[in-house]
Amino acid sequence: MWERTLQDLIRGLRANKKDESKFISQAISEIRKEIKSKDMELKAGAVLKLTYLDMLGYDMSWASFHVVEVMSAPRIHLKSVGYLAASQSFQQDTDVLMLTTNLLKKESPFQDLSSKPEDVAITLNGLSHIVTPDLARDLSQDLISMVNHSRPHIRKRAVIALYKVFVKYPEVIPHGLGRLREKLNDTDPGVVAATVNVLCELVHRNPQDYLSLAPQLFHLMTTSSNNWMLIKIIKLFGTLSPYEPRLVKKLQPPITELISTTPAISLLYECVHTCITGGMLQSASGNLLARMCVTKLAGFLQDPDQNLKYIALLALVKIVPTHSELVAEYQDMILSSVDDQDVSIRMRALDLLSAMASRNNLQAIIQQLLSHLVRSESSALPSASQSLSQYRSTTAAAIPKSTGSPSQSPAYRLTLSQRILSLGSQDTYTNVLDFEWYLSVLVDLAYVAGADVGSQICDQLVDIAGRVRAARRYAVQLMVKVLTDDSFLGNVSEEGNCAEVLWAAAWICGEYCGELAEPQKLITYLLHPGITALGPETLAVYIQAATKVFGYWAADLTERWDTDDQPKVRSIVNLMLDRLGEFSTHPAIEVQERAAEAFNLFTFIRADMNVYRPTADNTSAFSDPSSANFDSSPSAEPNFPKSLFLIRPLFAAYELNAVALTAQASIAIPDGLNLDAWIVSPPIDTVEAGELDDVEPAEERRKMKSRKGKEKDNSGKRKSKKKAVGDTEDEVIVGTSTPYTFETEKERTERERRKAERLERLRDDPYYLIDDRPSSTKPNTNDVDAIPVIRLDDLPPLPHSGPQLPSLRQSSSQTVPRTFDIDRTGEMPEAVLPAPAPGTTPNSKAMTSPEQDGAQAVHTASFFPPYEIEDEIPRTATPPPIKVTRAKKKGVTSGRKKRTQKVDSASPLAE
Repeated sequence: MWERTLQDLIRGLRANKKDESKFISQAISEIRKEIKSKDMELKAGAVLKLTYLDMLGYDMSWASFHVVEVMSAPRIHLKSVGYLAASQSFQQDTDVLMLTTNLLKKESPFQDLSSKPEDVAITLNGLSHIVTPDLARDLSQDLISMVNHSRPHIRKRAVIALYKVFVKYPEVIPHGLGRLREKLNDTDPGVVAATVNVLCELVHRNPQDYLSLAPQLFHLMTTSSNNWMLIKIIKLFGTLSPYEPRLVKKLQPPITELISTTPAISLLYECVHTCITGGMLQSASGNLLARMCVTKLAGFLQDPDQNLKYIALLALVKIVPTHSELVAEYQDMILSSVDDQDVSIRMRALDLLSAMASRNNLQAIIQQLLSHLVRSESSALPSASQSLSQYRSTTAAAIPKSTGSPSQSPAYRLTLSQRILSLGSQDTYTNVLDFEWYLSVLVDLAYVAGADVGSQICDQLVDIAGRVRAARRYAVQLMVKVLTDDSFLGNVSEEGNCAEVLWAAAWICGEYCGELAEPQKLITYLLHPGITALGPETLAVYIQAATKVFGYWAADLTERWDTDDQPKVRSIVNLMLDRLGEFSTHPAIEVQERAAEAFNLFTFIRADMNVYRPTADNTSAFSDPSSANFDSSPSAEPNFPKSLFLIRPLFAAYELNAVALTAQASIAIPDGLNLDAWIVSPPIDTVEAGELDDVEPAEERRKMKSRKGKEKDNSGKRKSKKKAVGDTEDEVIVGTSTPYTFETEKERTERERRKAERLERLRDDPYYLIDDRPSSTKPNTNDVDAIPVIRLDDLPPLPHSGPQLPSLRQSSSQTVPRTFDIDRTGEMPEAVLPAPAPGTTPNSKAMTSPEQDGAQAVHTASFFPPYEIEDEIPRTATPPPIKVTRAKKKGVTSGRKKRTQKVDSASPLAE
C-alpha cells in the first residue's frame, strides 16, 4: 500500500490551490486511517502531517492520544516527532497531559529523563513547552537533580526547563534557588549564561529574594568578557539597585568603565539604561556619569541606524526629569529628529521636547514645531508613483502635484498641534513669559493646523484673556483681525479649519470691547451675512458680542456727542434691526432667544432716536456728564438720546474674571436649606403606567390624605399627629396648606429613580446647577490663608502703534521684555453673609464682590444720578404691628371662626 508522505502532502496542496478544502478533507481522512495503524513509522508520519496542517490552522486536538503514543516511541527520530507535535498542539487543559508524567519520571519504565543523553535533551526541550502546574509539581525534584548532570548541554537545558517549572509552580523556588546559585560558578560558560538568563527573568517577580546573589553577579560582571551575559547581569543590577542603595555606589565604577571602553552598542545602551532606572544618576557623584550617558546618547542621534535613534530618544526622556540642563545642550539635534522620515522617531522626539520644555526654551521649541505645520507642499518628498511619473515625463507639466510628506498627514498634524497646545498651557501657562507671543502662536496655529483643535485653541484664548489682564488689549487686536478676515470665514465648512476660534474671537471682543479702537466698524463684521454658515453656538455669541460692542460704543459716544453722530448711530441701529430680525426666526433656540431680546432693545433705541431733537440750551450744561447734577427742570435734559445708555448697564455691572476651582465648593449651604427636599410636593397617588397593581388604591390614599390633625400648640401652629389606619401611619406636616402623607418604601424608590433620571437629563444643561458636594463639608471661615490677596497693579501703558501679526511671530531681542501677571488661582467668593434682619435692607457694599488681582473699579453704567422719589408720607419709625383679634360670626357654629383685622388709628395704614 502506498502512503502519502509530508512532501507529497505539500506538493498536493500546491497543485490543488483552486480546490484546497476538498484536498485537505481527503488528506485528513487518510491521516485518520494511518494514525490508527500499529506501525509506529506510519503513525509518526501521520502525526507529522497533522502537525503541518495544524500550522495552517486545522485542528488536531482529536489526535492528542496518538501524539503521546509517538512520544513514547523508543527510536529517537520518532520521539522527536511526538515531542514536536506535543509542543505545538498541547494546551494547558489537554486531558492526555496526565499520561506524560510516567513517561517523563525516572521511576517509570519509560525513563525519558534518565535514558540516553539525546533522549533527555529532546525530553527537556519538549517539557519546557508543555509543562503544567501538575507536571511542574511532580517533576520538580527530577529537574533539580538534573541540573547536576555530567554533560554541560543537559545541565543547560535543565536550567532553562527549571525556569518554566518555577513559573508554573512558584512554591518550588526556594528549593531550586540553591542549585541556581551553584550554577553561577559552573565550569561551562553556557551553563552560567543560561543561569543568568533564568535569574534575569525571575528577578522581576520578587527582587528581594535575589539580593543574596549580588556578590556572585558582581564578580561575573567584572571578570566576564561575554557581552550578552554582561547585558543580562547589568539588567539584573538595574532591577536590584532600587532595593539595595549600597549597590549604587558599588556599581558606579565598573559601569562607568564599561560605558567608556566597550565598543558594543547593545552593551553600552544597557549600561546607560541601568544607570537611569537604577537611580545611579541621582547620587552625589552622578553628575559626571549623567553627562557621560547624555553624550553617548547624543552620539546615537547622529547615527544613521534608525534603531539607535529610537532608543536614544527613549532614554533621554527618562534623563530629562533629573538632568534637563544636560539634555538641553542638544536641543537642536533633538529638534532635527522631528524632520525624520520615520514616524516613530518623530513621535519620540515630540515626547522628549515635551519633557524638556522650560521657561527658557519654550519659545524656540514651539516655533520649531509650528514651522513643521507651515512647511510648503513643494518641500515634501515625492512618493514612488510621483517619482516614476516624473521620470517618464519629458515636460514639467507632467509632474504631478505633491501631496505632502508623511509629516503632513492629518494624524501627525493633529498630534503636533495638540503637543503645541499642551506645551503652552502646561501648569496654567507656567513656562510662558510673553503672552502676546503665545496669543499670536494660537492664532497662527488656527490658520495652519489643518486638524480638529479649534475647541482647544478657543478655550486657551478665552482663558488667557480672562487671566492675564495686561494681554487683553493685544488679544482684542488679534481677535479683530480674525473676525475681519474673510478667508477664515469662507473656509468655515472645511474640515480642520478651527472654526471654534471665531467663537473665542467674538466673545473676547464683546467682553473686553473697551479695548477696541473703532467699535462701530467691528459691528458690521459681527453681523456680516456670511456668518449664517456658522454653528448655532458661535452665531449666538456673535449676536451677543455685537450687542455689547454697540452698548459700549453708544455710551462712550455720549462724551463727545455731536449732531453729526446721529445719522451714524441711526444707520448702525437699522443695521442691527435688519440682521436681528432675520435671526429671530432661526431654528436654534439660543440664537432665536438672543436675537429676539436684542431686537426689542434696538426697537426702543430706534424709536428714541426718531423722536430725539437736539437743543442748543443744554449743550453746555452737559459738557461734562460725569459732574452733571440731575434736575427735574426741562433745561437739564442731555444733549444726546438717553437710550444710548440702555444696553451698557446690562453687561457692565461686574467684571468677568477667572474663578478658582474650589470657589463653588467654598460656599456653605445656608442653614435650613435642604437641596433634596421637594419645593412642591408631588401627588402621592401619581404612579407610573404598569405599576397600578403594586400600589395601594387611589381611593384609600385620598382617605388617608383627608385626615388632619386637630391638636395645636400654644403658638397656634398645627402639630403633627399620627393615627393608625390599618398597618399604615398617617402623619401631617406642620405649616403646609395641604396634608402630606409620608411615602412608602416603593414610593421612595420610585422618587429616587425619577430624581436620578432628571439629574442625568439635566447634567449637560448649562442653565442647571448640580450640587455634587457632600452635605457635611463646610469651609472654615476663620482660616486666614483662605482670605484672597488683593493686588492693585495698573495696566501697562498703551503702545504707540498696535502690534502686527506676522506668521510665526518671533520675540524681538531688542524690545524691553514685558512682565505679565497671570491669575492662576482665580477669584474666591466672600464668606457667606448672615441673612438681613426683618425690616432692614441688605448692605449693598457688603454684597459686592471685592476686586481681585488688580481689577479696576467698575465704571458706573450711566453718568446721571439715580432718580430720587419722595414718599407721600414720611416714615420716621417702624409702624407698630397690626393687631389681630378673632370674633365669632353671628349665626355660625362655634366650630368655625372668621379672622378680622382691626387697624390701630396710630398706624400710617389708617389713612
